[in-house]
Amino acid sequence: MSVRTADYDYSLPNDLIARYPATQRDGSRLMLLDRSKQQITHLRFRDFVDLIKQGELVVLNDTKVIPARIQLPERNAEILLLEQVDRLTWRCLVRPGKLFLKDLIFSVQGWVGTVIEIVDGGDRLIRFDRPIDLDKVGNMPLPPYIMRAPEALDRERYQTVYASNTGAIAAPTAGLHFTPDILARLPHEFLTLHVSVGTFKPVRAAVITEHKLHHEEFEVTEAAARTIQSADKVLAVGTTTVRTLETLAQRFNEIRPSKGVTDIFIYPPFRFRRVNSLLTNFHLPKSTLLMLVAAFAGREFILEAYSEAVKERYRFFSYGDCMLIR
Repeated sequence: MSVRTADYDYSLPNDLIARYPATQRDGSRLMLLDRSKQQITHLRFRDFVDLIKQGELVVLNDTKVIPARIQLPERNAEILLLEQVDRLTWRCLVRPGKLFLKDLIFSVQGWVGTVIEIVDGGDRLIRFDRPIDLDKVGNMPLPPYIMRAPEALDRERYQTVYASNTGAIAAPTAGLHFTPDILARLPHEFLTLHVSVGTFKPVRAAVITEHKLHHEEFEVTEAAARTIQSADKVLAVGTTTVRTLETLAQRFNEIRPSKGVTDIFIYPPFRFRRVNSLLTNFHLPKSTLLMLVAAFAGREFILEAYSEAVKERYRFFSYGDCMLIR
């Protein structure tokens, strides 16, 4: 298996990047990949319930996205809240960097912020004069490739219908296709992994093994761990669910109740210990997410499937279509 970053690239026309969600959550297309037969089938997400096998448990990530993007009128500036350090202080990505110098004081809708430190990688520690009300100040942190400002509809649609544990700065997008009705018809369980910017940072190293993921916080409750551990087969919804389950399987050789952080980087070759099937969206070229999916399905088969998706004009990335890998 290749560890060259360039071997996880593919060509994608810009007009196939989904800039808005499907009209209905379950209206997206679903590409079914059969690993044993190396076979591709084109379906709709509404077919998903009928694909669930006897004894199979669907595991989903119930993290909830915070409105973490704060826009300032000055120089088209922007802050992305990454992590809350204490009651008043946040670690942030900022743009443009030359504006946010140490000791800069700025205001946004009545809150006053101060850049108190520039930390590793250029992130800023920003302290506000009082706890910031993100529902008033923030917008949903849509990924840059969507290439539009957040709108009112994104408050609902860039969030799963089962989101309950606040803390992510990006949605676990494979879950965006589910409706309450579909969920009610599935044997399912939840875990939590708060998606952070590390998952989406580009791989700049020429060799995969030289790239390091940022840590992300996760939690699996005692009841969830018991259900997942005893399941005959596990269908993971999204790469974040895979990373949580495989982290626990690596550490304990089983799914135990646990709360902590993970920086697991899954790429070929990788032995999956708990996940049997994977529902996932289509991911960016040369991304860590594409590498994880390639580890699960095989690099050549995945790139063949992506080529087929381009040909069949599937919609790509966060608001796009999905694939189920068996």
